[in-house]
Amino acid sequence: MTLRQFIIERDIPAVGTMGREQLQQAAGKSNDVLRQLAPDIQWVESFVTDDKLFCVYLADDPATIRKHAEISGFPATKITEVRKRIDPMTAAR
Repeated sequence: MTLRQFIIERDIPAVGTMGREQLQQAAGKSNDVLRQLAPDIQWVESFVTDDKLFCVYLADDPATIRKHAEISGFPATKITEVRKRIDPMTAAR
């Protein structure tokens, strides 16, 4: 089965004020859970704002993402499947 791409919005108050060590610990915890759930889920990248994380994941389905959230303790406030991608070069194609 091909993994689908999702954007996960995580409400985490003051996440933008976390220091490097705290973010490293959070990433490590997430990676531990990802290893448990592999190969059904992969973390691509995350964007940190003041009070939210926006994460890009590849997964079989939203249920796998919710399971990761439950085990890791990081909320999955909203899960949205990516249907298509566009970029500046889309206009030239």
